[in-house]
Amino acid sequence: MAAGGGRAFAWQVFPPMPTCRVYATVAHQDGHLLVLGGCGRAGLPLDTAETLDMASHTWLALAPLPTARAGAAAVVLGKQVLVVGGVDEAQSPVAAVEAFLVDEGRWERRATLPQAAMGVATVERDGMVYALGGMGPDTAPQAQVRVYEPRRDCWLSLPSMPTPCYGASTFLHGNKIYVLGGRQGKLPVTAFEAFDLETRTWTRHPSLPSRRAFAGCAMAEGSVFSLGGLQQPGPHNFYSRPHFVNTVEMFDLEHGSWTKLPRSLRMRDKRADFVVGSLGGHIVAIGGLGNQPCPLGSVESFSLSRRRWEALPTMPTARCSCSSLQAGPRLFVIGGVAQGPSQAVEALCLCDGV
Repeated sequence: MAAGGGRAFAWQVFPPMPTCRVYATVAHQDGHLLVLGGCGRAGLPLDTAETLDMASHTWLALAPLPTARAGAAAVVLGKQVLVVGGVDEAQSPVAAVEAFLVDEGRWERRATLPQAAMGVATVERDGMVYALGGMGPDTAPQAQVRVYEPRRDCWLSLPSMPTPCYGASTFLHGNKIYVLGGRQGKLPVTAFEAFDLETRTWTRHPSLPSRRAFAGCAMAEGSVFSLGGLQQPGPHNFYSRPHFVNTVEMFDLEHGSWTKLPRSLRMRDKRADFVVGSLGGHIVAIGGLGNQPCPLGSVESFSLSRRRWEALPTMPTARCSCSSLQAGPRLFVIGGVAQGPSQAVEALCLCDGV
């Protein structure tokens, strides 16, 4: 599918992971894709760690994680990959923080989180790691913000988020970390807030216009996009049930306001629990769950210049609940659920000269 400028979208299929998994933690380091932990066929968190050499297309088993976990966050710090939080084999949030030393092929324990948490959002800036929110063992959403200083191996507290949540989407733009959505228990959060790294203060922005769970979020060209999801009924609408939507809402960072795009600019497919990313002036939506009895394989892109949605090549392996990672012109879609936990590793690529 042409993307303009002599470029086109295409899928690149990599060898399947040796271990099928969902809710894995992924990282990209010096031409290698690391896949850490996650849940396997038995539904329990794994300590399995594997890496794909993207040049030779070969997988290599790594030393297992000291703490088996799923749904952890990962941050690359030079030749180290820091793994933060997640949920353990007892289905409890963990405080463990561990670093994989790439050159030495081994793990080291680091200072633990001040509180155990799953669904922590992490952002790296100037060698510092910011951890925002999460859900603790008491299932309450957290508002804590912590910063990790690698040289001192310690976590320091920063001003808390105005809205406690876990599983939020975060974006680093200029000197600010933007935090969008997330959950409080089973309820989706509509808050949109920004933390200024220089003044260390929070700003509340207008909330999302609609309350949707399992929506996809992306930032591109000074705008934040919130796509699809499961629409939640209003507080006074007792007869409505959650339903899949193709809603597109866009926040303009310069003007500070949300726009709900008209029906003509909604996604082609209603979907939730899907992969979303930004590639070459396009917002792309991949797979997920919809009104069909099995995961979606459809892929579509919104051209920021042409202001329209276009169909892209179908996923080689239809899936939902995938891990994802963007590395240059590739958006990796890793594992997830097809008929069960998947081994598939595929990348949507923006290719030149097509």
